[in-house]
Amino acid sequence: MSLIPATILTGFLGSGKTTLLKRVLAEAHGQKIAVIENEFGEENIDSDILVSDTNEQIIQMSNGCICCTIREDLRATLRDLAEKKRKGELDFDRVVIETTGLADPGPVAQTFFMDDEVAESYLLDSILTLVDAKHAAQQLNDRQEARRQVGFADQIFISKADLVSKDDLDALMHRLKHMNPRAPQRAVHFGEVALSEVFDLRGFNLNAKLDIDPDFLKEEEHDHAHHDHDHDHEHGEHCDHPSHAHDDHGQGHHHHHDDDVKSFVFKSERPFDPAKLEDFLGAVVNIYGPRMLRYKGVLHMVGTERKVIFQGVHQLMGSDLGPPWLDGEVRNSKMVFIGIDLPKDILLQGLEQSLV
Repeated sequence: MSLIPATILTGFLGSGKTTLLKRVLAEAHGQKIAVIENEFGEENIDSDILVSDTNEQIIQMSNGCICCTIREDLRATLRDLAEKKRKGELDFDRVVIETTGLADPGPVAQTFFMDDEVAESYLLDSILTLVDAKHAAQQLNDRQEARRQVGFADQIFISKADLVSKDDLDALMHRLKHMNPRAPQRAVHFGEVALSEVFDLRGFNLNAKLDIDPDFLKEEEHDHAHHDHDHDHEHGEHCDHPSHAHDDHGQGHHHHHDDDVKSFVFKSERPFDPAKLEDFLGAVVNIYGPRMLRYKGVLHMVGTERKVIFQGVHQLMGSDLGPPWLDGEVRNSKMVFIGIDLPKDILLQGLEQSLV
């Protein structure tokens, strides 16, 4: 039996996770989806689409999807669902796990790698984070969980964008980009998202795609654009945070939010020494693992004609041989690290010393 794709849906209370889920379930296009809810709050999936009594843990919906509350551990629930699918008791094509508003998606993601039974049945596809544009600034300022959810994301959907000004939205997108440059961001309207943007994103697959906005890299080289150079990044000139006043010309002052969840990028055309890099990354993950949210790289290693792809969540790190370098392709390494107060200088220096 092929692996069952799983998607983790996270986001703050009121960000529209349930709206998005209802939409996905309503137009499942012949796909049967099992939804695992971490909580049944007030805003649970409408009871009118439920067929049976809600005392059960697993509920069949009228559209053929399944809804299930976690009463025990997530691992037990996932194993239970996979077993019922194998026995033909339940029919579903994929799983969506909706986390509570304040949950840290890290342990949920780790379940897919640490538990052998779960790893044999499921493929973690991606973590989707919903951000409520209207309340985001305050939530990101006040709650580390909100910042962590942004750091973990493979894809960020911004809801309620129509309730804020364009400047505020630009400022928010700019801030999110600094926390997580590898997750594409989209402003969405009340859960109107195409299924192709929700499923099969392959955010966790070890693939050679490392999407970082080239403008972000350019800005990194300008040391986060603290200089008064022309604002040449794609978010327009209004990058100040809404709480900082505009001057008369409406030019953004480029205030850089000092969030504890930050990202940085390492690039080099010199190849890595595999043994040195492995030792260094092993040590880093050992010490800083709990503060490392997501990290990924496509690496140029000495001694192999193929790209080496690595990624990780917290202390779990995996690597794989990717496709061969093409003739004429510039061989270089590109890595992105997203974490909480990571010592950027130590990491960059250690990576530099792991080069041949």
